[in-house]
Amino acid sequence: MLPLTAAVLVTLASSLEPAAPAPSPAPAPQTPSQPAPAAPAPKQGDAPAGDQKPGSEADSAYVLGFTVNDIDGNPVDLSQYKGKVVLIVNVASKCGYTPQYAGLEKLYKAKADKGFVILGFPANDFGEQEPGTNSEIKSFCTSKYNVTFPMFAKISVRGTEQHPLYKKLASQPKPIGGDPGWNFTKFLVDKQGNVVARFDSKTKPEDASLNKKIDEQLAK
Repeated sequence: MLPLTAAVLVTLASSLEPAAPAPSPAPAPQTPSQPAPAAPAPKQGDAPAGDQKPGSEADSAYVLGFTVNDIDGNPVDLSQYKGKVVLIVNVASKCGYTPQYAGLEKLYKAKADKGFVILGFPANDFGEQEPGTNSEIKSFCTSKYNVTFPMFAKISVRGTEQHPLYKKLASQPKPIGGDPGWNFTKFLVDKQGNVVARFDSKTKPEDASLNKKIDEQLAK
């Protein structure tokens, strides 16, 4: 047998040594749990969850959530009358009830300082009894009846072109709801902007039941 060289002996010894175990993989770094993102803060003017803005469809009795042009063409946000007792009247210049302008003005002056206001809405929906332009209507009201309560631009209070304000009034439950029966139908609105009563054309501004209802609302 041939003698083994030193190099061969080293090689044989190396082959007989047990293999070193493979190093364990380093544990993956743990990502700290992230907190759930906070809900965004509500913007100014947003209604809190569950609340309804005045004038929404669900707030069905509220009728001041509209902007309407006054008789001079200036936009008026009707919500500015919230806090007052309001009488909404569709008016006409050539109607048998037109003399009620005088009574309405008297009623307005008697109760305005208590927080009462009348809003007049000219309409040509009944017998074409309001044919004039807004400037003509204004001239007629001021020269003949000295009207000082707020007057608005001519609108439709019934039919396919019915103004949204009158759609809201007409949508109320009976006996308040329904389209106006004629010129000078009167809707009474409380200080919260909710319509609370209706009086037909025949009810004059000096009528005791109308005045009683207005005074009841003013006292609240």
